[in-house]
Amino acid sequence: MPTFDRSFVVQLAERYRNWGRWGPDDELGTLNFITPETVREASKLIREGKVFSLAIDFNSNGPQRQSHYTRRFNPVHTMLRTGADALASAEGGEPPLMAGSDDMVCMPLQCATQWDSLAHIFYKGIMYNGRSAGLVTAQGAAKNSIDKMRDHIVGRAVLLDIACWKGVPWLEPGTAIYPEDLDACLRHQGVQVRRGDFLLIRTGHITLCRKRGDWGDYAGGDAPGLSLLTIPWIYEKEVASVCSDTWGVEVRPNEVPDVRQPWHVVAIPNMGLLVGEIFDLDALAEDRARDGRYEMFFCAPPLPITGAVGSPVNPQAIK
Repeated sequence: MPTFDRSFVVQLAERYRNWGRWGPDDELGTLNFITPETVREASKLIREGKVFSLAIDFNSNGPQRQSHYTRRFNPVHTMLRTGADALASAEGGEPPLMAGSDDMVCMPLQCATQWDSLAHIFYKGIMYNGRSAGLVTAQGAAKNSIDKMRDHIVGRAVLLDIACWKGVPWLEPGTAIYPEDLDACLRHQGVQVRRGDFLLIRTGHITLCRKRGDWGDYAGGDAPGLSLLTIPWIYEKEVASVCSDTWGVEVRPNEVPDVRQPWHVVAIPNMGLLVGEIFDLDALAEDRARDGRYEMFFCAPPLPITGAVGSPVNPQAIK
């Protein structure tokens, strides 16, 4: 796998930057490629009414290993009141006519299947559309927060099953995916990418974790993923979003030794690309083997948490 230097990251960032493309006030980035017409066309892909959740379970058995860098941990689910409480409050041996249960979850918003907002990554102290990183404070993101996308994440999705195309159950960690791989996979599948699409890139990394019965170093460790060289391809295709079944979409170890997540550095703060991570694409891939369909209707709105820089999500692919 080739390695690049910091100057290459800067070149990509400046060449494939969308600042100002949709005006100085824009906070949607590549979601602007989605139009009412693309949504209407995508809805025609619903034929069977078959729905697939692309989320992993949100529980204490998730992939997070409390990285010092991200400080993420798995969800902590706590009951506030239970059925046992209701039974304990029985008067005269009879449970109350009406009782209920409540619970809460404590978790980082990006600990499982999730969206990265355009305030999530900074480039030289700047986030998408030329805004200062200083706009993200202890009170949250004053600009580019995930809630701005609450009614925009819907349209046509295309599954690129890279693992299947290569004839393997999963790509080995550290395997880079290049533009020619994306093109060849699409040709093999007989499907095209259109403006405003959501790309669902399956590497089989979650399949590997299931096979070995443990997440291991899934969160933050070596992984297959997109090369920096896919940036021009994504830019020219004018897609709305790129999602994958890995922790960070891009290949790890990273291709730039002294830049952490260099693909992110170009894609999010410069291009304004919506990025989805930890998407479980296995069931969708299995169903594709049944019907041969790689395109589908897609809907995955974030939780409209004011000022948040990411959001947990339960993406829905509908055929």
